[in-house]
Amino acid sequence: MKREHQLYTVEQLPIFQNRMYDTEAEAKACPKGDVHLVENLETGLIYNASFRPELMVYDSRYQNEQAVSPLFRQHLDSVVKIIKRTMGYDLLVEVGCGKGSFLEILLWAGFNVTGFDPTYEGTNPRVAKEYFGPGVGINANGLILRHVLEHIQNPINFLQHLRKNNGGSGLIYIEVPSFDWICTHRAWFDVFYEHVNYFRLSDFHRIFDKIIESGSLFGDQYIYVVADLASLTEPKSNQHQHVDFPKDFHSSIETRNHIVGRTAVWGGASKGVIFTLLKSRIGQSIDMVIDINPSKQGKYLPATGLKVFSPENGLSRLPEGSTIYVMNSNYLTEIKKMSNNAYKYMSVGHE
Repeated sequence: MKREHQLYTVEQLPIFQNRMYDTEAEAKACPKGDVHLVENLETGLIYNASFRPELMVYDSRYQNEQAVSPLFRQHLDSVVKIIKRTMGYDLLVEVGCGKGSFLEILLWAGFNVTGFDPTYEGTNPRVAKEYFGPGVGINANGLILRHVLEHIQNPINFLQHLRKNNGGSGLIYIEVPSFDWICTHRAWFDVFYEHVNYFRLSDFHRIFDKIIESGSLFGDQYIYVVADLASLTEPKSNQHQHVDFPKDFHSSIETRNHIVGRTAVWGGASKGVIFTLLKSRIGQSIDMVIDINPSKQGKYLPATGLKVFSPENGLSRLPEGSTIYVMNSNYLTEIKKMSNNAYKYMSVGHE
């Protein structure tokens, strides 16, 4: 029996916070699941003990593309520089490349890279619509794993398979959300059913014996490591690195109950889905959602059924002086410029 320390519980979250729906009714009826975050006292890893992997079937309705934002493109450019200086240009593989946006950036920059993702919808012959497995015939110098490992129920087993499938060697770049950032900022809107795992940098220093480089990205919201796959090991819990989960994790949910007038959420992705849902549960409903991603516009958010508008259409319906909740403070300047600084802006995560 696993020895686990209970950290946090939230019930009935949509199992896919990035799946969009065509109707409000379908969105409200989306499948849901519970989150029971625990710390494994043997490995020190953090995960949702109630996660059911059989529910997670990704398809074309899953929309998690962020590269449409100029600011996020800057982030991706910084990742390119890390990969260049640690892995070089040749024989790279992106595992779980999604819609292929980052892979296209790498190709444009001159990298010899192949992508693997069964949900890929494009036509680039560099992307195989399958999982990276033992039969693909590639031994890469470096594997790229961006925002994939938090979705995998048994991350150590998964990494072991990647090592085996890559001939037992090579480097790996891993990028995931930072659990330390989530705790420090009481970011209750960053806990999703989809994310079964929550990582700290210290976790990766116990997962790999040889780290080439590690650090924080995107305003410290993400962490990354470049590690030697051959040095992969079974992590052991360190008593000096136990999770200090904040008792006031939900303290900011009700801090805006004095707001009057219309309200909008800018950002119809993961944070916006959880933010609008938990706000609605305490009687603080949001009037509309705005997102710059064309694939989300005209669709409906899971659980709340809120419609997503383009900036042009959404702002035309939102009176000046209304309140806009900015789901990611990194985008605050960009959003103020797009909306002519005509509203009250609440930067979520820095309340």
